[in-house]
Amino acid sequence: MRRSLSFQTLEPQGLQALLKSSMRLVSRLALTVSALVSVTACAVTQPTVNPEKGEAFSYAWLKGHARSLSERPFVSHEGDVPSVLSDLDWDEYQQLHFKRDQSLWQKDDTAYRATFFHLGQGFITPVHINVVEDGKSTPVDYSSKMFDYGDSHVNGKSLPEDLGFAGFRMQYGTDWERDIVAFLGASYFRAVGAEMQYGLSARGLAIDTAMNKPEEFPVFTNFWFEKPKPNSDEVTIYALLDSDSVTGAYRFDIKAGEPLKMRVDVALYPRKEIERLGVAPLTSMYMIGENDRRTNYDWRPEIHDSDGLEMLTGNGEWIWRPLGNPEQLRFNAYMDNNPKGFGLMQRDRNFDHYLDDGVFYEKRPHLWIEPIGDWGKGSVQLVEIPTLDETFDNIVAYWNPAQEIVPGQELLYSYNMYWGSDAPVKSGKATVQSTYTGIGGVVGKKRDYYSKRFAIDFEGDIFQMLGQKAEVKPVIETSRGRVEITSARPQHHIGGYRAMFDLVPDDSVEPINIKVHLEANGQPISETWVYQWNPPAPDKRELHNAGHLK
Repeated sequence: MRRSLSFQTLEPQGLQALLKSSMRLVSRLALTVSALVSVTACAVTQPTVNPEKGEAFSYAWLKGHARSLSERPFVSHEGDVPSVLSDLDWDEYQQLHFKRDQSLWQKDDTAYRATFFHLGQGFITPVHINVVEDGKSTPVDYSSKMFDYGDSHVNGKSLPEDLGFAGFRMQYGTDWERDIVAFLGASYFRAVGAEMQYGLSARGLAIDTAMNKPEEFPVFTNFWFEKPKPNSDEVTIYALLDSDSVTGAYRFDIKAGEPLKMRVDVALYPRKEIERLGVAPLTSMYMIGENDRRTNYDWRPEIHDSDGLEMLTGNGEWIWRPLGNPEQLRFNAYMDNNPKGFGLMQRDRNFDHYLDDGVFYEKRPHLWIEPIGDWGKGSVQLVEIPTLDETFDNIVAYWNPAQEIVPGQELLYSYNMYWGSDAPVKSGKATVQSTYTGIGGVVGKKRDYYSKRFAIDFEGDIFQMLGQKAEVKPVIETSRGRVEITSARPQHHIGGYRAMFDLVPDDSVEPINIKVHLEANGQPISETWVYQWNPPAPDKRELHNAGHLK
Protein backbone atom coordinates (compact mmCIF):
# COMPACT_ATOMS: atom_id res chain seq x y z
CA MET A 1 0.00 0.00 0.00
CA ARG A 2 1.53 3.31 -1.02
CA ARG A 3 0.91 6.97 -1.08
CA SER A 4 2.67 9.66 -3.03
CA LEU A 5 1.02 12.74 -1.56
CA SER A 6 0.54 14.31 1.84
CA PHE A 7 -2.18 12.48 3.77
CA GLN A 8 -3.16 15.25 6.14
CA THR A 9 -6.60 16.15 4.88
CA LEU A 10 -9.56 14.38 3.37
CA GLU A 11 -9.81 16.59 0.32
CA PRO A 12 -8.03 16.57 -1.96
CA GLN A 13 -4.51 15.39 -1.07
CA GLY A 14 -5.13 13.12 1.89
CA LEU A 15 -8.04 11.19 0.45
CA GLN A 16 -6.38 10.83 -2.94
CA ALA A 17 -3.20 9.60 -1.32
CA LEU A 18 -5.02 6.92 0.67
CA LEU A 19 -7.09 5.88 -2.32
CA LYS A 20 -4.14 5.79 -4.69
CA SER A 21 -2.01 3.80 -2.29
CA SER A 22 -4.81 1.38 -1.50
CA MET A 23 -5.62 1.17 -5.19
CA ARG A 24 -2.10 0.04 -5.92
CA LEU A 25 -2.41 -2.50 -3.12
CA VAL A 26 -5.69 -3.98 -4.32
CA SER A 27 -4.70 -4.08 -7.97
CA ARG A 28 -1.41 -5.73 -7.09
CA LEU A 29 -1.69 -7.22 -3.60
CA ALA A 30 1.70 -8.82 -3.94
CA LEU A 31 5.27 -8.58 -2.80
CA THR A 32 8.02 -9.32 -5.26
CA VAL A 33 9.11 -12.57 -3.65
CA SER A 34 12.70 -13.17 -4.85
CA ALA A 35 12.97 -12.69 -8.60
CA LEU A 36 10.58 -15.55 -9.23
CA VAL A 37 7.19 -14.79 -7.76
CA SER A 38 5.06 -11.71 -8.34
CA VAL A 39 1.57 -13.20 -8.09
CA THR A 40 -1.29 -12.50 -5.71
CA ALA A 41 -4.15 -14.33 -4.13
CA CYS A 42 -6.80 -11.75 -3.28
CA ALA A 43 -9.32 -12.85 -0.68
CA VAL A 44 -12.87 -11.60 -0.78
CA THR A 45 -15.93 -11.09 1.36
CA GLN A 46 -18.91 -13.07 2.56
CA PRO A 47 -22.45 -11.69 2.62
CA THR A 48 -23.52 -9.50 5.52
CA VAL A 49 -23.72 -11.42 8.79
CA ASN A 50 -25.41 -10.43 12.03
CA PRO A 51 -26.78 -12.21 15.11
CA GLU A 52 -30.21 -13.77 14.81
CA LYS A 53 -33.18 -11.58 15.63
CA GLY A 54 -33.22 -10.87 19.35
CA GLU A 55 -29.64 -12.11 19.83
CA ALA A 56 -27.13 -9.59 21.15
CA PHE A 57 -23.93 -8.81 19.29
CA SER A 58 -20.72 -9.42 21.23
CA TYR A 59 -17.10 -10.30 20.61
CA ALA A 60 -17.91 -13.81 21.84
CA TRP A 61 -20.61 -14.08 19.17
CA LEU A 62 -18.14 -12.86 16.51
CA LYS A 63 -15.54 -15.44 17.55
CA GLY A 64 -18.17 -18.17 17.39
CA HIS A 65 -19.23 -17.03 13.95
CA ALA A 66 -15.62 -16.93 12.71
CA ARG A 67 -14.99 -20.43 14.05
CA SER A 68 -18.17 -21.73 12.36
CA LEU A 69 -17.20 -20.02 9.10
CA SER A 70 -13.77 -21.70 9.16
CA GLU A 71 -15.47 -25.11 9.02
CA ARG A 72 -16.99 -24.25 5.63
CA PRO A 73 -15.25 -23.69 2.29
CA PHE A 74 -14.18 -20.16 1.50
CA VAL A 75 -16.63 -18.42 -0.84
CA SER A 76 -15.35 -15.69 -3.11
CA HIS A 77 -17.36 -12.51 -3.65
CA GLU A 78 -14.66 -10.58 -5.45
CA GLY A 79 -16.11 -8.56 -8.30
CA ASP A 80 -19.65 -8.49 -6.92
CA VAL A 81 -20.06 -4.92 -8.18
CA PRO A 82 -21.61 -3.54 -11.39
CA SER A 83 -19.20 -3.11 -14.31
CA VAL A 84 -19.94 0.62 -14.38
CA LEU A 85 -17.93 0.79 -11.13
CA SER A 86 -15.21 -1.77 -11.80
CA ASP A 87 -14.52 -0.16 -15.22
CA LEU A 88 -13.84 3.28 -13.76
CA ASP A 89 -10.37 4.65 -14.42
CA TRP A 90 -8.40 6.42 -11.71
CA ASP A 91 -9.59 9.96 -12.50
CA GLU A 92 -13.21 8.86 -12.74
CA TYR A 93 -13.01 7.05 -9.42
CA GLN A 94 -11.69 10.23 -7.81
CA GLN A 95 -15.03 11.86 -8.61
CA LEU A 96 -16.86 9.66 -6.09
CA HIS A 97 -17.02 11.65 -2.85
CA PHE A 98 -18.80 10.88 0.39
CA LYS A 99 -21.07 13.70 1.58
CA ARG A 100 -20.05 15.05 4.96
CA ASP A 101 -23.63 15.56 6.09
CA GLN A 102 -24.14 11.80 5.73
CA SER A 103 -21.45 10.93 8.29
CA LEU A 104 -22.30 8.25 10.82
CA TRP A 105 -23.20 9.83 14.20
CA GLN A 106 -23.29 13.24 12.51
CA LYS A 107 -26.08 14.44 14.80
CA ASP A 108 -25.15 12.43 17.89
CA ASP A 109 -23.21 13.46 20.97
CA THR A 110 -20.13 11.38 20.21
CA ALA A 111 -16.44 12.23 19.85
CA TYR A 112 -16.15 10.12 16.69
CA ARG A 113 -17.74 10.12 13.25
CA ALA A 114 -17.37 7.66 10.38
CA THR A 115 -17.44 8.20 6.62
CA PHE A 116 -17.25 5.60 3.87
CA PHE A 117 -15.32 4.80 0.70
CA HIS A 118 -17.28 3.94 -2.44
CA LEU A 119 -16.68 0.73 -4.35
CA GLY A 120 -15.08 1.10 -7.77
CA GLN A 121 -12.06 0.59 -10.00
CA GLY A 122 -9.83 -1.87 -8.08
CA PHE A 123 -12.02 -1.86 -4.96
CA ILE A 124 -14.45 -4.52 -6.15
CA THR A 125 -14.96 -6.55 -2.98
CA PRO A 126 -17.98 -5.28 -0.99
CA VAL A 127 -17.40 -4.54 2.69
CA HIS A 128 -20.43 -4.49 4.99
CA ILE A 129 -20.82 -2.04 7.87
CA ASN A 130 -22.95 -2.39 10.99
CA VAL A 131 -23.61 -0.28 14.09
CA VAL A 132 -23.92 -1.78 17.55
CA GLU A 133 -26.00 0.10 20.11
CA ASP A 134 -27.28 -1.33 23.39
CA GLY A 135 -25.97 -4.72 22.31
CA LYS A 136 -28.01 -4.81 19.11
CA SER A 137 -26.45 -4.82 15.63
CA THR A 138 -28.01 -2.84 12.77
CA PRO A 139 -26.67 -2.77 9.20
CA VAL A 140 -25.62 0.53 7.67
CA ASP A 141 -27.26 0.29 4.28
CA TYR A 142 -25.51 1.72 1.25
CA SER A 143 -27.37 4.57 -0.41
CA SER A 144 -26.40 6.60 -3.46
CA LYS A 145 -27.61 9.64 -1.49
CA MET A 146 -24.46 9.31 0.63
CA PHE A 147 -22.21 10.15 -2.34
CA ASP A 148 -21.55 12.83 -4.91
CA TYR A 149 -20.61 11.18 -8.23
CA GLY A 150 -19.20 14.30 -9.88
CA ASP A 151 -18.10 13.79 -13.50
CA SER A 152 -17.69 10.02 -13.18
CA HIS A 153 -20.71 9.31 -15.44
CA VAL A 154 -21.98 6.91 -12.75
CA ASN A 155 -25.73 7.09 -12.17
CA GLY A 156 -25.92 6.44 -8.45
CA LYS A 157 -29.66 5.86 -8.54
CA SER A 158 -29.17 2.81 -10.76
CA LEU A 159 -26.80 1.06 -8.34
CA PRO A 160 -28.03 -1.82 -6.13
CA GLU A 161 -29.33 -0.87 -2.71
CA ASP A 162 -27.27 -3.64 -1.09
CA LEU A 163 -24.03 -2.63 -2.81
CA GLY A 164 -21.89 -2.25 0.32
CA PHE A 165 -18.76 -0.11 0.73
CA ALA A 166 -15.04 -0.30 -0.01
CA GLY A 167 -13.97 0.74 3.48
CA PHE A 168 -14.25 3.57 5.97
CA ARG A 169 -12.40 6.31 7.79
CA MET A 170 -13.01 8.04 11.10
CA GLN A 171 -12.67 11.57 12.41
CA TYR A 172 -12.30 12.81 15.98
CA GLY A 173 -14.04 15.71 17.72
CA THR A 174 -10.98 17.98 17.74
CA ASP A 175 -11.05 18.16 13.91
CA TRP A 176 -13.96 16.88 11.82
CA GLU A 177 -12.07 17.62 8.60
CA ARG A 178 -9.11 15.23 8.95
CA ASP A 179 -9.00 11.48 9.49
CA ILE A 180 -7.43 9.74 12.43
CA VAL A 181 -7.86 6.19 11.11
CA ALA A 182 -8.82 4.54 7.83
CA PHE A 183 -9.46 0.94 6.78
CA LEU A 184 -9.23 0.37 3.03
CA GLY A 185 -8.03 -2.57 0.94
CA ALA A 186 -7.77 -6.20 2.13
CA SER A 187 -7.02 -6.00 5.89
CA TYR A 188 -4.90 -2.83 5.66
CA PHE A 189 -5.41 0.20 7.88
CA ARG A 190 -3.63 3.36 9.00
CA ALA A 191 -3.80 5.80 11.87
CA VAL A 192 -2.21 9.08 12.93
CA GLY A 193 -0.86 10.74 16.06
CA ALA A 194 -0.92 14.41 16.94
CA GLU A 195 0.81 15.46 13.71
CA MET A 196 -2.19 14.12 11.74
CA GLN A 197 0.13 12.63 9.13
CA TYR A 198 -0.41 9.20 7.64
CA GLY A 199 2.60 7.04 6.82
CA LEU A 200 3.17 3.32 7.19
CA SER A 201 0.32 0.81 7.26
CA ALA A 202 -0.74 -2.10 9.41
CA ARG A 203 -2.92 -5.03 8.48
CA GLY A 204 -4.92 -7.69 10.21
CA LEU A 205 -2.82 -10.68 9.15
CA ALA A 206 -0.04 -11.73 6.78
CA ILE A 207 0.12 -15.19 5.22
CA ASP A 208 3.12 -16.66 3.37
CA THR A 209 4.98 -13.38 2.97
CA ALA A 210 8.27 -13.56 1.03
CA MET A 211 8.00 -17.17 -0.03
CA ASN A 212 8.31 -18.86 -3.42
CA LYS A 213 4.56 -19.01 -3.77
CA PRO A 214 1.78 -16.43 -3.94
CA GLU A 215 1.20 -14.42 -0.80
CA GLU A 216 -2.34 -14.63 0.55
CA PHE A 217 -4.11 -11.43 1.57
CA PRO A 218 -7.05 -11.93 3.96
CA VAL A 219 -9.80 -9.33 3.87
CA PHE A 220 -11.86 -7.61 6.55
CA THR A 221 -15.28 -8.41 5.12
CA ASN A 222 -17.57 -7.03 7.84
CA PHE A 223 -17.24 -4.30 10.46
CA TRP A 224 -19.31 -3.46 13.52
CA PHE A 225 -18.99 0.02 15.05
CA GLU A 226 -19.93 0.21 18.70
CA LYS A 227 -21.52 3.60 19.23
CA PRO A 228 -19.38 5.58 21.72
CA LYS A 229 -20.93 6.84 24.91
CA PRO A 230 -21.26 10.62 25.29
CA ASN A 231 -18.00 12.21 26.49
CA SER A 232 -16.06 8.99 25.79
CA ASP A 233 -12.73 9.42 24.01
CA GLU A 234 -12.66 5.80 22.85
CA VAL A 235 -14.41 3.92 20.07
CA THR A 236 -14.59 0.16 19.54
CA ILE A 237 -14.62 -1.51 16.14
CA TYR A 238 -15.10 -5.22 15.49
CA ALA A 239 -14.10 -6.93 12.25
CA LEU A 240 -14.54 -10.31 10.58
CA LEU A 241 -11.53 -11.51 8.60
CA ASP A 242 -11.82 -14.15 5.91
CA SER A 243 -9.57 -15.83 3.33
CA ASP A 244 -8.80 -19.15 1.73
CA SER A 245 -6.70 -20.32 4.70
CA VAL A 246 -8.15 -18.67 7.81
CA THR A 247 -11.00 -16.76 9.42
CA GLY A 248 -10.63 -14.33 12.28
CA ALA A 249 -12.47 -12.16 14.78
CA TYR A 250 -10.93 -8.78 15.65
CA ARG A 251 -11.66 -6.15 18.24
CA PHE A 252 -10.06 -2.67 18.01
CA ASP A 253 -10.37 -0.31 21.00
CA ILE A 254 -9.19 3.03 19.62
CA LYS A 255 -8.23 6.11 21.61
CA ALA A 256 -7.19 9.23 19.69
CA GLY A 257 -4.24 11.28 20.89
CA GLU A 258 -0.45 11.34 20.87
CA PRO A 259 0.17 8.58 20.42
CA LEU A 260 -3.05 7.16 19.05
CA LYS A 261 -3.53 3.86 20.84
CA MET A 262 -5.28 0.74 19.63
CA ARG A 263 -5.88 -2.28 21.83
CA VAL A 264 -6.27 -5.23 19.44
CA ASP A 265 -7.71 -8.62 20.34
CA VAL A 266 -7.49 -11.36 17.70
CA ALA A 267 -8.96 -14.85 17.44
CA LEU A 268 -7.84 -16.88 14.42
CA TYR A 269 -9.33 -20.12 13.08
CA PRO A 270 -7.24 -21.81 10.36
CA ARG A 271 -9.01 -23.59 7.49
CA LYS A 272 -5.72 -24.99 6.21
CA GLU A 273 -2.15 -25.47 7.31
CA ILE A 274 -0.30 -22.16 7.12
CA GLU A 275 3.42 -22.29 6.51
CA ARG A 276 4.26 -18.72 7.49
CA LEU A 277 1.80 -16.77 9.64
CA GLY A 278 2.45 -13.08 10.25
CA VAL A 279 0.82 -11.62 13.38
CA ALA A 280 0.53 -7.83 13.81
CA PRO A 281 2.09 -7.16 10.38
CA LEU A 282 3.45 -3.72 9.49
CA THR A 283 4.11 -2.41 5.99
CA SER A 284 6.29 0.57 5.08
CA MET A 285 8.62 2.08 2.46
CA TYR A 286 12.35 2.68 2.37
CA MET A 287 13.97 3.88 -0.86
CA ILE A 288 16.89 6.19 0.01
CA GLY A 289 18.56 6.97 3.32
CA GLU A 290 21.84 7.82 4.95
CA ASN A 291 22.99 4.20 5.00
CA ASP A 292 21.63 3.10 1.62
CA ARG A 293 21.81 5.27 -1.49
CA ARG A 294 21.55 2.54 -4.10
CA THR A 295 18.82 4.49 -5.91
CA ASN A 296 20.67 7.79 -5.65
CA TYR A 297 19.13 9.51 -8.66
CA ASP A 298 16.45 11.56 -6.91
CA TRP A 299 17.08 15.18 -5.92
CA ARG A 300 15.91 14.51 -2.36
CA PRO A 301 18.57 13.20 0.04
CA GLU A 302 16.22 10.75 1.83
CA ILE A 303 12.95 9.05 0.91
CA HIS A 304 11.37 6.72 3.46
CA ASP A 305 8.34 6.28 5.72
CA SER A 306 10.37 4.34 8.29
CA ASP A 307 14.11 4.14 8.84
CA GLY A 308 14.45 1.21 11.21
CA LEU A 309 13.01 -1.83 12.94
CA GLU A 310 13.15 -1.49 16.72
CA MET A 311 12.79 -4.54 18.98
CA LEU A 312 12.59 -5.14 22.71
CA THR A 313 13.29 -8.82 23.25
CA GLY A 314 11.86 -11.09 25.89
CA ASN A 315 15.12 -10.90 27.87
CA GLY A 316 15.09 -7.09 27.80
CA GLU A 317 17.60 -6.35 25.03
CA TRP A 318 16.91 -3.29 22.88
CA ILE A 319 17.78 -3.76 19.21
CA TRP A 320 17.85 -1.28 16.32
CA ARG A 321 17.97 -2.60 12.77
CA PRO A 322 18.34 0.12 10.09
CA LEU A 323 16.25 -0.52 6.99
CA GLY A 324 17.65 -0.74 3.48
CA ASN A 325 16.73 -1.00 -0.18
CA PRO A 326 18.65 -4.12 -1.26
CA GLU A 327 19.44 -5.23 -4.79
CA GLN A 328 17.68 -8.55 -4.09
CA LEU A 329 14.94 -9.50 -1.66
CA ARG A 330 16.32 -9.78 1.87
CA PHE A 331 14.67 -11.82 4.63
CA ASN A 332 15.73 -11.87 8.28
CA ALA A 333 14.21 -13.64 11.28
CA TYR A 334 15.10 -12.51 14.82
CA MET A 335 14.35 -15.38 17.19
CA ASP A 336 12.72 -14.55 20.52
CA ASN A 337 10.56 -15.87 23.32
CA ASN A 338 7.69 -13.69 24.57
CA PRO A 339 8.76 -10.46 22.85
CA LYS A 340 8.08 -7.25 24.72
CA GLY A 341 7.72 -5.08 21.64
CA PHE A 342 8.67 -4.31 18.06
CA GLY A 343 7.89 -1.63 15.54
CA LEU A 344 8.82 0.22 12.37
CA MET A 345 10.01 3.66 13.42
CA GLN A 346 10.82 6.96 11.71
CA ARG A 347 13.52 8.31 14.04
CA ASP A 348 14.86 10.90 11.61
CA ARG A 349 12.41 13.78 12.03
CA ASN A 350 14.52 16.56 10.50
CA PHE A 351 12.93 18.25 7.46
CA ASP A 352 16.36 19.21 6.11
CA HIS A 353 17.17 15.53 5.69
CA TYR A 354 14.24 15.06 3.27
CA LEU A 355 13.57 18.52 1.78
CA ASP A 356 10.12 17.40 0.64
CA ASP A 357 7.38 19.93 1.36
CA GLY A 358 4.72 17.82 -0.35
CA VAL A 359 4.76 14.54 1.54
CA PHE A 360 6.52 15.51 4.79
CA TYR A 361 8.43 12.30 5.44
CA GLU A 362 9.79 13.76 8.68
CA LYS A 363 6.24 13.67 10.09
CA ARG A 364 5.49 10.04 9.31
CA PRO A 365 4.40 8.22 12.48
CA HIS A 366 6.10 5.41 14.32
CA LEU A 367 4.12 2.23 14.87
CA TRP A 368 5.03 0.21 17.95
CA ILE A 369 3.52 -3.20 18.77
CA GLU A 370 3.31 -4.12 22.45
CA PRO A 371 2.34 -7.79 22.95
CA ILE A 372 -0.10 -8.55 25.76
CA GLY A 373 0.18 -11.93 27.46
CA ASP A 374 2.30 -14.92 26.48
CA TRP A 375 3.21 -15.01 22.79
CA GLY A 376 5.63 -17.90 23.26
CA LYS A 377 8.47 -18.75 20.94
CA GLY A 378 8.84 -17.36 17.45
CA SER A 379 10.59 -14.59 15.60
CA VAL A 380 10.20 -11.01 14.47
CA GLN A 381 10.63 -11.30 10.72
CA LEU A 382 11.76 -8.49 8.45
CA VAL A 383 11.35 -8.46 4.66
CA GLU A 384 13.15 -5.85 2.54
CA ILE A 385 12.24 -5.79 -1.15
CA PRO A 386 14.12 -3.92 -3.89
CA THR A 387 12.32 -0.83 -5.16
CA LEU A 388 13.10 1.88 -7.68
CA ASP A 389 10.12 4.02 -6.74
CA GLU A 390 8.70 5.49 -3.54
CA THR A 391 5.14 4.49 -4.45
CA PHE A 392 5.88 0.84 -3.67
CA ASP A 393 5.78 -0.46 -0.11
CA ASN A 394 8.88 -2.63 0.14
CA ILE A 395 9.23 -3.19 3.91
CA VAL A 396 7.26 -5.76 5.94
CA ALA A 397 7.68 -6.75 9.60
CA TYR A 398 5.58 -9.10 11.75
CA TRP A 399 5.66 -11.74 14.48
CA ASN A 400 5.86 -15.33 13.27
CA PRO A 401 4.92 -17.91 15.94
CA ALA A 402 7.08 -21.02 16.06
CA GLN A 403 4.12 -23.35 16.60
CA GLU A 404 2.62 -25.30 13.74
CA ILE A 405 -0.55 -23.70 12.32
CA VAL A 406 -3.17 -26.32 11.44
CA PRO A 407 -6.97 -26.45 11.01
CA GLY A 408 -9.10 -26.73 14.13
CA GLN A 409 -6.97 -24.42 16.27
CA GLU A 410 -8.04 -21.26 18.03
CA LEU A 411 -5.11 -18.84 18.07
CA LEU A 412 -5.53 -15.90 20.45
CA TYR A 413 -3.38 -12.76 20.35
CA SER A 414 -3.71 -9.41 22.06
CA TYR A 415 -1.51 -6.37 21.60
CA ASN A 416 -1.39 -2.60 21.84
CA MET A 417 -0.54 -0.46 18.82
CA TYR A 418 0.93 3.02 19.28
CA TRP A 419 0.87 5.45 16.33
CA GLY A 420 2.71 8.73 16.84
CA SER A 421 5.78 10.94 16.62
CA ASP A 422 7.50 9.76 19.77
CA ALA A 423 8.40 6.24 20.86
CA PRO A 424 5.88 5.10 23.54
CA VAL A 425 8.58 3.27 25.51
CA LYS A 426 12.23 4.17 25.94
CA SER A 427 15.23 2.06 26.86
CA GLY A 428 17.02 4.62 29.02
CA LYS A 429 20.13 3.80 27.00
CA ALA A 430 21.70 5.59 24.05
CA THR A 431 19.82 5.04 20.82
CA VAL A 432 20.96 4.99 17.22
CA GLN A 433 19.99 8.14 15.36
CA SER A 434 21.97 7.79 12.13
CA THR A 435 23.84 5.13 10.20
CA TYR A 436 26.29 6.08 7.45
CA THR A 437 28.17 3.81 5.07
CA GLY A 438 30.86 4.36 2.47
CA ILE A 439 34.28 3.29 1.24
CA GLY A 440 36.78 2.37 3.95
CA GLY A 441 40.42 3.22 4.28
CA VAL A 442 42.49 6.18 5.49
CA VAL A 443 41.96 9.57 3.90
CA GLY A 444 45.03 10.64 1.91
CA LYS A 445 46.45 7.12 1.64
CA LYS A 446 46.18 4.77 -1.32
CA ARG A 447 43.83 1.83 -0.76
CA ASP A 448 45.43 -1.53 -1.44
CA TYR A 449 42.27 -3.53 -0.73
CA TYR A 450 38.53 -3.00 -0.46
CA SER A 451 36.73 -2.28 2.82
CA LYS A 452 33.40 -0.83 3.89
CA ARG A 453 33.17 2.06 6.37
CA PHE A 454 30.37 2.12 8.94
CA ALA A 455 29.63 5.17 11.11
CA ILE A 456 26.87 4.94 13.73
CA ASP A 457 25.71 7.96 15.72
CA PHE A 458 24.29 7.28 19.20
CA GLU A 459 22.37 9.84 21.23
CA GLY A 460 20.95 9.81 24.75
CA ASP A 461 20.89 11.44 28.17
CA ILE A 462 23.05 8.61 29.49
CA PHE A 463 26.11 10.34 28.01
CA GLN A 464 25.62 13.18 30.52
CA MET A 465 26.34 10.67 33.29
CA LEU A 466 29.78 9.80 31.98
CA GLY A 467 32.70 10.79 34.13
CA GLN A 468 35.66 12.63 32.65
CA LYS A 469 37.76 9.47 32.71
CA ALA A 470 35.07 7.16 31.37
CA GLU A 471 36.30 5.00 28.50
CA VAL A 472 33.66 4.58 25.79
CA LYS A 473 34.35 1.94 23.17
CA PRO A 474 32.39 0.04 20.53
CA VAL A 475 31.80 -3.70 20.91
CA ILE A 476 31.69 -5.12 17.38
CA GLU A 477 30.70 -8.61 16.23
CA THR A 478 30.62 -9.83 12.63
CA SER A 479 29.71 -13.16 11.10
CA ARG A 480 32.61 -12.91 8.62
CA GLY A 481 35.34 -10.58 7.52
CA ARG A 482 37.98 -8.52 9.34
CA VAL A 483 37.23 -5.43 11.43
CA GLU A 484 39.76 -2.60 11.54
CA ILE A 485 40.17 1.13 12.22
CA THR A 486 37.68 1.12 15.13
CA SER A 487 36.84 4.16 17.23
CA ALA A 488 34.22 5.75 19.45
CA ARG A 489 34.45 9.49 19.82
CA PRO A 490 32.22 12.26 21.17
CA GLN A 491 29.87 14.11 18.85
CA HIS A 492 29.23 17.34 20.71
CA HIS A 493 26.82 18.71 18.09
CA ILE A 494 24.35 15.92 18.92
CA GLY A 495 25.35 15.30 22.52
CA GLY A 496 26.33 11.75 21.70
CA TYR A 497 29.00 9.41 20.40
CA ARG A 498 29.95 8.01 17.00
CA ALA A 499 31.12 4.41 16.61
CA MET A 500 33.16 3.91 13.46
CA PHE A 501 34.94 0.95 11.88
CA ASP A 502 35.91 -0.64 8.58
CA LEU A 503 34.90 -4.14 7.55
CA VAL A 504 37.10 -6.04 5.10
CA PRO A 505 35.06 -8.83 3.46
CA ASP A 506 36.28 -12.18 2.19
CA ASP A 507 35.64 -13.21 -1.42
CA SER A 508 32.04 -14.30 -0.75
CA VAL A 509 29.06 -12.16 -1.71
CA GLU A 510 26.86 -13.79 0.95
CA PRO A 511 25.43 -11.40 3.59
CA ILE A 512 27.55 -10.43 6.56
CA ASN A 513 25.72 -9.89 9.85
CA ILE A 514 27.05 -7.17 12.15
CA LYS A 515 26.26 -6.20 15.75
CA VAL A 516 27.52 -3.10 17.58
CA HIS A 517 26.87 -1.52 20.95
CA LEU A 518 28.71 1.00 23.10
CA GLU A 519 30.04 0.29 26.53
CA ALA A 520 31.64 2.52 29.17
CA ASN A 521 33.99 1.05 31.75
CA GLY A 522 32.80 -2.39 30.70
CA GLN A 523 29.07 -1.62 31.08
CA PRO A 524 26.69 -1.47 28.06
CA ILE A 525 25.29 2.05 27.62
CA SER A 526 23.48 1.74 24.27
CA GLU A 527 20.96 -0.35 22.44
CA THR A 528 22.34 -2.94 20.02
CA TRP A 529 22.73 -1.92 16.38
CA VAL A 530 22.29 -4.89 14.03
CA TYR A 531 22.94 -4.74 10.31
CA GLN A 532 23.20 -6.96 7.29
CA TRP A 533 25.63 -6.06 4.53
CA ASN A 534 25.89 -7.72 1.14
CA PRO A 535 29.46 -7.24 -0.15
CA PRO A 536 29.85 -6.61 -3.87
CA ALA A 537 31.43 -9.27 -6.04
CA PRO A 538 35.26 -9.21 -5.93
CA ASP A 539 35.49 -7.87 -9.51
CA LYS A 540 33.20 -4.94 -8.60
CA ARG A 541 35.04 -3.74 -5.50
CA GLU A 542 36.25 -0.37 -6.72
CA LEU A 543 39.03 1.22 -4.64
CA HIS A 544 38.40 4.79 -5.89
CA ASN A 545 42.02 5.83 -5.54
CA ALA A 546 42.90 9.32 -6.69
CA GLY A 547 45.69 9.53 -9.27
CA HIS A 548 48.08 11.46 -7.01
CA LEU A 549 48.10 8.80 -4.29
CA LYS A 550 51.06 6.43 -4.24
